Amino acid sequence: MSNRIDATFENLRNQGEKAFVAYVSAGDPDLERSLEILVALAEAGADIIELGVPFSDPLADGIVNQAAAARALSAGSDTAQVFELIRRFRSSHQVPIVLFTYLNPVYAYGYDSYHRDAAEAGADGILLLDLPPDEAALNCEMASDAGLKQIRLIAPTTPPGRIALLANNAGGFIYALSRTGVTGAHGGPSAQIGEHVALIKEHTDVPVCVGFGISTPEQAALVASVSDGIVVGSAIVKQVELNAGNPDVADKVGAFTRPLIKAAKGQSQT
Repeated sequence: MSNRIDATFENLRNQGEKAFVAYVSAGDPDLERSLEILVALAEAGADIIELGVPFSDPLADGIVNQAAAARALSAGSDTAQVFELIRRFRSSHQVPIVLFTYLNPVYAYGYDSYHRDAAEAGADGILLLDLPPDEAALNCEMASDAGLKQIRLIAPTTPPGRIALLANNAGGFIYALSRTGVTGAHGGPSAQIGEHVALIKEHTDVPVCVGFGISTPEQAALVASVSDGIVVGSAIVKQVELNAGNPDVADKVGAFTRPLIKAAKGQSQT
């Protein structure tokens, strides 16, 4: 069966549109409302959902996403719940899902088993933040991806030789960081992001999506104009935080995200 990520980018290319990738933490603020949020994002027009797997030591995440992981863990979220969340979402929606996670929970679960069970639940890709491809190649137990596309991060400071290595080992899409640092809406995208994307594209035909610091429709439109798509995370997660006690949190998230999606696709805000 064709991977949903590849099919999505093919459809977007045919329509002349850019991808909108929305990040949220699985189980935030609880399992039921997390499912409602995924549905709201899908129905708002998100092309791909990046699902953060709650972890107690998320070193690459800024304070907003760290707090989201903490809320999810406090609500009882674990790997089994994350997979169940995906299965329930798959009963009604086919928007691709990428797991955004660290090696520790994957390794504790069992590397091969985690990938297999995630794919069977309905996940399409995985971004392992702290497992570089050259390190994975040294461990035969980490050779299998069990049908999950391996998304790679490339930073503005990544040397050209390493860009080639990462690009050649990427599947689905490449997550290009618009700036250095941890996740978060502070700072805004770098003015040099177009050059960064162009350099990556010298080494691969895999789509390049840009994230970090995108929080307004104006920023979304600007970054989408020089890439294959954008990733918005902390700005969306902040809406979950602000409305965590609201039973209509999913509606609030959808309403916030919709203008960003329209801007990324060059659509009118009216």
